[in-house]
Amino acid sequence: MLIKLPRSSDCKASEITPEHLYLSRRSLLGASLAGVAVSALPRIGSAEPSRYADVESGNTPGWFVEKLKDTNWQAVNVKGESITPFKDATHYNNFYEFGPDKGDPAANAGSLKTEPWSVVVDGEVGKPGRYALEDFIKPARMEERIYRLRCVEAWSMVIPWLGFPLSALLKQVEPGSNARYVRFETLQDPKSMPGQRSGFALIDWPYAEGLRLDEAMNPLAILAVGMYGRELANQNGAPLRLVVPWKYGFKSIKSIVRISLVAEQPGTTWQGLAPDEYGFYANVNPSVDHPRWTQARERRLPSGLFSPNVRDTLMFNGYADEVASLYTGLDLRKNY
Repeated sequence: MLIKLPRSSDCKASEITPEHLYLSRRSLLGASLAGVAVSALPRIGSAEPSRYADVESGNTPGWFVEKLKDTNWQAVNVKGESITPFKDATHYNNFYEFGPDKGDPAANAGSLKTEPWSVVVDGEVGKPGRYALEDFIKPARMEERIYRLRCVEAWSMVIPWLGFPLSALLKQVEPGSNARYVRFETLQDPKSMPGQRSGFALIDWPYAEGLRLDEAMNPLAILAVGMYGRELANQNGAPLRLVVPWKYGFKSIKSIVRISLVAEQPGTTWQGLAPDEYGFYANVNPSVDHPRWTQARERRLPSGLFSPNVRDTLMFNGYADEVASLYTGLDLRKNY
């Protein structure tokens, strides 16, 4: 399915967001916290991601190789914007299970075992159970979705994900009549996730996130199993992560092991830690600032002190035409 996206605003020169602002979220955890963009991409329907030949390969599972042959390349694209270099996308991450610093996930996630992988589906569903990851993938054709990613810390990227609509999975498990929300849960494995062993972390593991059911059914919401023409890197949420491009990045939960359909709004990790800073909805909104920094502008990576790449933030991260109707009548200042 081809979804037409609105044209993004032009880049504007501006002052770079101060480093102490976009890094200050680390205080909640009790710790201190480049390359050339890929410009040419495979044609829709091409047999292999030849344009990503310079991207590091990983331990690619057999089922992924088979699915890649029939991938719908550029099913969704972002017009007029360069893709973030693979190195930046895989070495500048928030994944607190592996540590609080941006480089910790890449340094520490190699110990994560992603095969075999299963996901428990429970709650208000007609087909609950433990599903092998391959079972999630079998019914769907894999698609490349090139999306903007906007972090609540006021930095952003453009990433080519590989995955399938979340709605396809939800239809497969048959939500019950009482289902109003979808709750997601990350793997809890202190043995392979050093951040979960830290006595300084304030997070009550496992990490949890949630969406309203109608948000989850929106065509833009996907479950990603790959990126840059290959499987997901461990530090980016392998082997299964959520991608909700109109929301701040912390909503796109990584390394998912449980999906629950529930009647009541579920508690989420960052909302529980600092409800005045991180709300349940977490929609990208340039007119609603974080209590400690502006959300009107963002740093598009790669960006540096002497070559800042700063631009205006778009409402709903540029996806307003597709998602604004979900929030009709909702005060987005109170429901942030």
